Amino acid sequence: MRKNIKTTEAIFPMPVLMIATYNEDGSIDVMNAAWGTMLSRNQVILNLTESHKTVKNIKKRKAFTISIADSKHVVEADYFGIVSGNNTQNKFENSGLTATKSENVDAPIINEFPICMECEFIEYQDDEYGAGVIGKVVNVTADEKVMNGENVDINLVDAIAFDPYTHGYYKVNERVGEAFKDGSQLKK
Repeated sequence: MRKNIKTTEAIFPMPVLMIATYNEDGSIDVMNAAWGTMLSRNQVILNLTESHKTVKNIKKRKAFTISIADSKHVVEADYFGIVSGNNTQNKFENSGLTATKSENVDAPIINEFPICMECEFIEYQDDEYGAGVIGKVVNVTADEKVMNGENVDINLVDAIAFDPYTHGYYKVNERVGEAFKDGSQLKK
């Protein structure tokens, strides 16, 4: 028997994405966003409201980065989600993390997170069904520590996911199948 539950945020896992921008004074702003995904092979979409300092920065600077949060930095990732850049000017400095300016876009790369997508701002959608920030991925970097030869090894990334049911974070790092292959067992 199935039971109705009191949530509409029912997709699991949700990503734990660190969206980084520069503020007007050149300092760094980072926010935690679970409402984001790939829109196409080289475009991302972030469901963020214009009230976020990060969105204001993205629109002004025309750029942002998206880092994949890992279990080693769950405290910092959560901090970026509970403290607003609108109210805390030294939010990034409080985290103790470090950053490097992207060579491709006007945004910072957070050094401690294992994967980073560097994005150009395309547009902001704010109509009734608008999704928020849309960006074009112009470069992706990965820390050598998470590489296995030429490929990212997701087990080494130790990415975390957000659980909207209980508001927890979970490690995402066990491979359980082969995409585009395992299902062929059912072909007749």
